[in-house]
Amino acid sequence: MHPIDSAFILSKIPHKTPMLLLDSVVELANNSIVCRKTFRADEFFFQGHYPGQPIVPGLILCECAAQAGAVLAATGESNAAGVPVLTRVNEVRFKQIVRPGDMIEIRVQRDEAIANATYFSAKIMLADKLAVSLQFAAMITGGE
Repeated sequence: MHPIDSAFILSKIPHKTPMLLLDSVVELANNSIVCRKTFRADEFFFQGHYPGQPIVPGLILCECAAQAGAVLAATGESNAAGVPVLTRVNEVRFKQIVRPGDMIEIRVQRDEAIANATYFSAKIMLADKLAVSLQFAAMITGGE
């Protein structure tokens, strides 16, 4: 599969710059997705985290996984209208520091979907090594 660009991502989730944290989708299956993100040196969060030694905040890495999960949920059979809202983050493990210029690969698996709630597991890879692992849940709210 050729990478799918941000136009596809923008059509699936409500996030916009500067909070759109996915560059492309490189794999998409019924219950899994692989996305990529390269962190530019001018990302807004590097200004204060940490001046002179910038690193990607852990919550931003978790948000990357959540956005990939939202894209997956929006392209699945239960692609309900509304806004995806993160409801839970569990079992987060940070293994590597991510810095400006690094490209991560976000691998998200849909584990279960019940009504408007979906449960996911994710691995964020940096240079083919595990950087972050987590489990999370999201629900669709505000759909008309």
